[in-house]
Amino acid sequence: MNEASEKIRAFVAIRVGPGLERAIEDLITGLRAHNDSIKWVSSSNLHLTLKFLGPAVPIEKIDRLVPELEKIAADTAAFDLEAAGVGGFPDLKHPHVLWVGLQSDALLNLAARVGAAAARCGFEPERRAFNGHLTIGRLKRPHLQSETRTRIEAASKRDFGISTINEMTLYRSTTAPAGPIYQALHDFHFSA
Repeated sequence: MNEASEKIRAFVAIRVGPGLERAIEDLITGLRAHNDSIKWVSSSNLHLTLKFLGPAVPIEKIDRLVPELEKIAADTAAFDLEAAGVGGFPDLKHPHVLWVGLQSDALLNLAARVGAAAARCGFEPERRAFNGHLTIGRLKRPHLQSETRTRIEAASKRDFGISTINEMTLYRSTTAPAGPIYQALHDFHFSA
């Protein structure tokens, strides 16, 4: 297969700073001891997805998006992002995903601009409203042991701190038995 016809799993995301990563890793470490059925996300893979591009995207389509993302980055100033709260999707009674919440008006604006640029380049528009979060764990069976649920509920309003965001990244994702492997394809530094 030549490079022109290659298809990859790809997404656009931001990463939080190391201080916030450590605070979230401390939470995960405390929860990990209480439930072995949760697949926890390693701190090296913590990210907020601005736009999932697809499971099999032609490289040419991604190449068309790169200049659009460069324009967005050039018009974006670094911003502060607050990490607070822990919860589950769809809820904590039957969660498939455990998360830490992320909040910032600038984040909502950035996600909307990235989504609009992706749609202009032919990517499927999002059907769900954007919900800023870091996935910290996934459950195959939507059931939490009572002690784990109690600990997560106790952290539901926990403040993890603030991180300054000054770039977004286009990632390639490869699935592997030990968990996904993310490769940064292009960094877009904010310059406004």
